[in-house]
Amino acid sequence: MSGQILLPGTTGQNGDGHQTTLGVMGGGQLGRMFVQAAQSMGYFTVVLDPDVISPAGLVSHYHIQTPYLDEQGLAQLMQRCSAITTEFENVPAPALMTLGAARPTAPSAEAVGIAQDRIKEKAHLARSGVPVAPYAVITSEADLAGVPASLFPGILKTARLGYDGKGQVRVASRAELSSAWAGLKGVPCVLEQLLPLAAECSVIVARGWNGDCVNFAPQRNLHRQGILAVTQAFDGNMPVALANQAIVAAKNIAEELRYVGVLCVEFFVLQDGSPEHTALGALVVNEMAPRPHNSGHYTLDACDVSQFELQVRTLTGLPLAQPRQHSAAVMLNLLGDLWVNGATPCWDQVLALPGVHLHLYGKLMASAGRKMGHLTVTAATADEAKATAQAAARLLGIEAF
Repeated sequence: MSGQILLPGTTGQNGDGHQTTLGVMGGGQLGRMFVQAAQSMGYFTVVLDPDVISPAGLVSHYHIQTPYLDEQGLAQLMQRCSAITTEFENVPAPALMTLGAARPTAPSAEAVGIAQDRIKEKAHLARSGVPVAPYAVITSEADLAGVPASLFPGILKTARLGYDGKGQVRVASRAELSSAWAGLKGVPCVLEQLLPLAAECSVIVARGWNGDCVNFAPQRNLHRQGILAVTQAFDGNMPVALANQAIVAAKNIAEELRYVGVLCVEFFVLQDGSPEHTALGALVVNEMAPRPHNSGHYTLDACDVSQFELQVRTLTGLPLAQPRQHSAAVMLNLLGDLWVNGATPCWDQVLALPGVHLHLYGKLMASAGRKMGHLTVTAATADEAKATAQAAARLLGIEAF
């Protein structure tokens, strides 16, 4: 795309009845919130997802119900759309290459291909000059034998298709590593040294076709069983110098990729005084996600522009305004575990609390660990937001944080 701006609404000087239409590969909750943001700005939307009841497909103007590599489905998407984005990183690269050859497609197949593969991702991060956890690539029995003892204890992660804690195994010895790799069917993996963590945080940036880049302030995250549980977003959630370092690193990564779209970079904050802190510094990159991110959902309610509106703006070439946060915010993920014995959670009691914003994703079946929605609490101060979020957690049976 070279400077073209795709304005919303009817095309043509006097309007010829054709609406500017945006496409999204993937029909999950991130696609749903992109669709809703695009529609609120006046765009028509098309979702390509094989699931008949996909969350995004249920709210989009059009839903193409085919596999991601289906030639007819891709042809329909290109025919209907002026530009195309993705809502998850595991969209097949050949599909993105086909789309990118015919329509502005962001992020690019190259950028997504790096994020899909931890081995490529680690190499890219090294080129970007940001520290990562010490690691070894495991693709063979010989690699197992050559792993340095310093990487134990560690976490073995599949190079591809791992998210929300899936495809990850903790190992404390070479014997455990060998067993875990066999349990993962011997697929290419990365073994990362287990680091002493003080906290986890993430930075979301949005970069346009012209190289303009804006960001949200870093948000502090709490994971449970490998799944994001709580995000805290307010002034003072981490030291200013560390926050600025994370923002600079995230922007450098986006620039090195020549990335277009919304990108999330997740960081580990290392414990002061640890040998790893001395060797690596306070901040280490965990991974990146080439899309809006769960930790940025609070922006829908606490900022003057959300991560999903920025995804629309980057795709269409609209100006990128630096987001401003108007409220302290705490976000709670709502997993399927809350639907105990199929009963609906007590939303009426939760919504009686001040500053509570409920977002459910339209998923028809709840199951343990499945992301069914999120709850954002906004308030004038961080203490108020945290207190109300803790009250909501108690009502829902969510562990305190």
